[in-house]
Amino acid sequence: MKDNKVSKGTLVTGVIGEDVHIVGIRILEYALGEAGFKIVSLGSQVSQKEFVEAAIEVKADAILISSLGGHAGILVPGLREKCVEAGLHDVILYLGGYLRIGEMPWAEVEKRFKELGLNRVYQPGTSLTQVIEDLEADISSRRRM
Repeated sequence: MKDNKVSKGTLVTGVIGEDVHIVGIRILEYALGEAGFKIVSLGSQVSQKEFVEAAIEVKADAILISSLGGHAGILVPGLREKCVEAGLHDVILYLGGYLRIGEMPWAEVEKRFKELGLNRVYQPGTSLTQVIEDLEADISSRRRM
């Protein structure tokens, strides 16, 4: 039987760098799929280049990156620039996971990653509902532009 459900958007997901912590992104992928998004899962140990290439190939609305190994601060810088260079000027970038450096307050962590061009940054414990609502709003606002 053919699924006639219209997708709310196409998302490229994965765990950046050498990180192999896959469970969190798998749970998120399942919830996003159930919410009506098309998921293109790259799995773990994904490079910036692989995220960008996949987003181009599938005409992604957003790239969702997980990082639980604590290395996002060295793995994420430059991603927005690579997206722009590849013609992905409007792609939405989300990052979630264990992103703190030492005892840095969450507000500073979030600010740092947003300054790198990420649209939204999530700490552990963020509800799946929040991510879904944010994606729906962000994709909808981009499509109206």
